[in-house]
This record gives sequence, C-alpha cells and structure tokens, in this order.
Amino acid sequence: MDIGVREPIVAYGKKNFSIEEYLEFERASIEKHEYYQGEIFAMSGAGNMHNLIFSNVFGDLAYRLKGKACKPFGSDMRVHIPENTLFTYPDISIFCKDLTVQGFDNDNFTEPSAIIEILSPSTKNYDRGDKFKLYRDIPTLKEYILIDSETISVEAFRLNEHNHWELEEYKKPDDILSIQTVQVSLLLSEIYDGVKVK
Repeated sequence: MDIGVREPIVAYGKKNFSIEEYLEFERASIEKHEYYQGEIFAMSGAGNMHNLIFSNVFGDLAYRLKGKACKPFGSDMRVHIPENTLFTYPDISIFCKDLTVQGFDNDNFTEPSAIIEILSPSTKNYDRGDKFKLYRDIPTLKEYILIDSETISVEAFRLNEHNHWELEEYKKPDDILSIQTVQVSLLLSEIYDGVKVK
C-alpha cells in the first residue's frame, strides 16, 4: 500500500532547509525525500503493481538501449532542477547526454531527456499536476510518460516542433507506446505483463 506524500516533514526542529542541509539529511536517511524551495517531503513507498510495471519497462529499456548513447536509470537516480530548486527521484529517467553532475555533490544529476513516472493512487494527482509543471523547467526534457498502475492507461506528453506539450493516450493492451526520445516501442501488454489491473 502506498503511503501519502507532499506533507512537509519536520526535522532538526525546523521547516526551512538550505540545499546543503537537505543533502546532509538525505545522506543520513534510509528513505527518500524530495526537496522544493526549502521544504523536505517524504516520498511514497511503491506497491507490488508499481514494482512489476517498473521491472517490465526498465528491463526492456535497459536491454534495448545497451551500447547506445541514451541510458535509463531507476529511482535511485536523484534529479535536480536548478531552475526551480526541486530535487526528486523519478521512477525512470533517460539521459541522452553525458551525465551532468550538479555542483552540490556527485549524486545530483540534471538534464534528463525523458522521464517516466508510474502512477499510484497517492501520487497520481501530483505527478500529473504540480510535478509536471516543475519538470517542464528542465531545458533538455522532451518526453514525460505517465503509466497508471491500476488500469491500462498510459499518457505520453511530448514537446512538438513549436515547443508546446502534446498528449497522446494509450488505453488498450495491443496499443504500442512509442518512446520517441530513444526510438523504442513497447506494447502495453508487455508493460502490464503480470499486473492485475481493472
């Protein structure tokens, strides 16, 4: 069962943290936290369906992109967006350039080309709304893909030639999700293999 998210935590007896304090806090923590404009937020735990979808998608991407310029990373990869201060851990991020380390330490990376989030009941509104707004500040981001963990439903947002985000939806097991950034296509039946959905 997923736990709730987006409630700021109170640590060290204070609420407003510097980035350096957040990173020190994160190094000492066994759980992951987001940071945004001085506040630290506990991140949700992942349920079984979420983990199955992750394994299906990440495994396929890792195999198909082996030896290529673009590389997928899982949720241990911390992404930082200097433009709005967010530090977060996307479910899957794809980097198509050399990994750019952000200056605070060697574990913060910027400039992903695509991000994939697997929606859970407790996170779907945040992932579709405020988090997508924050992700749009990443200058290199070309694709944002949301995979529902309860129903067969994938939303792919892509930047068009006019630099506007367009949505393409996939709802059937025989639909084919095109991850255009890396020219990889995935059948929804493969994405949801072994997953009990409504």
